[in-house]
Amino acid sequence: MEKTASLATDSDLDSSGRIPGELVDSYRQNGFVRVRGVLQPEEIEHFRGAASAYLEQHRTESLEKGGVFSQLVNVWQRDETIRELTLHPRLAAVAEQLAGIPLRIWHDQMLVKEPHNNAATEFHQDRPYWPHANDRQSLSAWIALVDVPPERGCMTFLPGTQNRTGLRPQDLHSEDDLFEVDPSLRWLPRVTVPLRAGDCTFHNSYTGHMALPNTTDLARLAHVNIYMDANTTYSGHPHVVTDPLNLPPNAPLNGPTFPRPAQ
Repeated sequence: MEKTASLATDSDLDSSGRIPGELVDSYRQNGFVRVRGVLQPEEIEHFRGAASAYLEQHRTESLEKGGVFSQLVNVWQRDETIRELTLHPRLAAVAEQLAGIPLRIWHDQMLVKEPHNNAATEFHQDRPYWPHANDRQSLSAWIALVDVPPERGCMTFLPGTQNRTGLRPQDLHSEDDLFEVDPSLRWLPRVTVPLRAGDCTFHNSYTGHMALPNTTDLARLAHVNIYMDANTTYSGHPHVVTDPLNLPPNAPLNGPTFPRPAQ
C-alpha cells in the first residue's frame, strides 16, 4: 500500500494535514502527544522572527513576574504575523482531530525562557486556572520556534492525569504543590519530550506537566495556542483574559474575541 505523502521530512502530517490514528489514540490515552513537523521550515523562520521582535518590544509586559519565564498573552490581537500562527488552520485541524469536538481559541501566549534562567516551571495543570464552564475538553498546542532539547526547557508530562479533575489551581513556582494536592501523582512515570523547531506537543488542559530550566545560551522561544470547547461558557471567576470584557456568568465565550480558527 502506498504511503500518503507528508508535508515535509520528519513530519507526522500527511498531505491533507491529518495525523496518524495511533497519535490520536496516544493523546487520548496519555493526555499529550508530540506531533513532528507541524510547521514548514519557511514558516518557522517567519514566525520566529516575528516572535523575537515582539518579545524585544514587550518583554516588560510579561504577566509572569517570578523570573521563571516571560509570558505574553493574546499576542494574536496585537501582531499580524503572530495572528497567522495562532489562527493557523493546520494547527487547528490537528487540535480538533485530537479533541474530537469543535474548538475555539481561548487565548495564545508566548512563553520564553531566557538563556541560563536555571528555573523550572513546576508541575501543574492548566484547566484549574481558567474561568470555563460547560466545556467537554480544552487543550494546548505548544509550538517550538527553536530546537528545545531538555537542557533548553522542554516539557515533562504525567501520562494519564487528564482524568484528574476537580483540583485547585497549583503554584507553578512550587516543586511540591501539585503532589501535595494529590500525593498519588508523585509516583507516576514522567515523560520528557524534546522538540525540534516546528514540532509541537498537544496536551489536555488537565494533564500534569512541567518545563525544565533553560541552561543554554539560546532563549527557549515557544508559542502556545490554547483551544477550548466551542460551547464553553464563562464561569464568572476572575481571569486576565475575561476581566476586561465584563461578561456575566454563563455568557458564551465566542465571537471575535474567541474565534473559531480557520479550517
